[in-house]
Amino acid sequence: MSRILIRICYSFYTITLPNNSSTFNLRVNHMKRLIGILSAMLLLSQVTVSAQEVAVQFKVATLNVDGLPQKVLFIKTNPDGPGADGSARIGKYLCQKGYDIVCLQEDFNYHGVIEPWLEDDYQLDTWSGAVGTDVPGKKIDYMHLQNLRFDCDGLETIWKNNISLTGSERVSWDATFGKFSHANDEMITKGYRRYELTMPFGLDLIVYNMHMDAGDDPDEMAGNDTNDRAARQAEWQQLKEDVLAHLSDRPILILGDLNSYYCRDQIQKNFINEISNTGLGTASDVYVEVMKDGIYPAPVEGIIYRNEENNLVDGQGNVVENEELDKIIYINPAQGTSIKAVAYEVDKAGYTYNGKPLGDHYPVVATFEVMVKGYTGIESIVPADTDDATYYNLNGQRVNQPANGLFIEKSGTNSSKRIIK
Repeated sequence: MSRILIRICYSFYTITLPNNSSTFNLRVNHMKRLIGILSAMLLLSQVTVSAQEVAVQFKVATLNVDGLPQKVLFIKTNPDGPGADGSARIGKYLCQKGYDIVCLQEDFNYHGVIEPWLEDDYQLDTWSGAVGTDVPGKKIDYMHLQNLRFDCDGLETIWKNNISLTGSERVSWDATFGKFSHANDEMITKGYRRYELTMPFGLDLIVYNMHMDAGDDPDEMAGNDTNDRAARQAEWQQLKEDVLAHLSDRPILILGDLNSYYCRDQIQKNFINEISNTGLGTASDVYVEVMKDGIYPAPVEGIIYRNEENNLVDGQGNVVENEELDKIIYINPAQGTSIKAVAYEVDKAGYTYNGKPLGDHYPVVATFEVMVKGYTGIESIVPADTDDATYYNLNGQRVNQPANGLFIEKSGTNSSKRIIK
């Protein structure tokens, strides 16, 4: 192609060369513009050819938005929750962070003040509704409250507009425990949602968003959480079977408020290892892989609970490893595309207002990297107007006066690749 460009430029020069000097200067200027355009085309073609495989990163997050009302019937469900004002701040937080995919739990009664912050930049799954006595179309049979169960699951997943949804399914847990006690899990229809998504750079993903059976602190402190643990074990088994049924050539992400600890719920033994032992794929926890060098928390027999200092302790009050209930697990298929976890964060600093957390869970965030063939990430070819941006070469070195090449442009919180001529 370079020979073609040279010949085109040479022909233009020789054919249009006039005797009149002013006309000559005008033609030369036109020729320079043509050379600039063709050079940019050449550079773009070279980038496309040479960038056969590049590393592309994307961010996912899971967040329980604490969206239960303060009271349902006579039951105090969330007296210290964020309410409408706090939920609006949660929506603003998510809007500003701009994660690629976010899985939300307990998105119940304040969905209407979170959604407006997200609807411009994200696609949202179907909201399943609120809980309480004022839910439209829900007539409560006060004579048979033992049968009360709201149809909503509290799950909401959002993904950036440039991500495509190709399929989804909502599934309820087969086993739950606790109607008017033990965290009232059976008041709602808990379960998981599974999504098939395609990223803008061509990566196909399966994403699970879920909320598992919870327990109350007093029950856990007293060792009265046997049924809660049994319900979670059944849910992990149900999840494992669904994952294996859909594990083919696409990476799988599992996000949510899992209400589970490795030290208590045998997740490594009954899920991580069992998935990996099938030979169909390899399961990993982002926290364990990135922060703990792949070493999982050791199982602890007996009582496990959080004390007043928010430390995870055993029955004797000894502090065990502090892990989050909210987790991000990923599975790479044995045959197909693999992704790599490169960063993990619990955003305790950013998720605050007036020095207090916005809700009773912090956002858990993971950054993944995938090698993509034939993808440059170039959004446009622009002139070298660099007053409001910082530029770096592809090795990450800052360039003060970028020219004639491909650079990473950082402007505010946004980054993109640019060809500058």
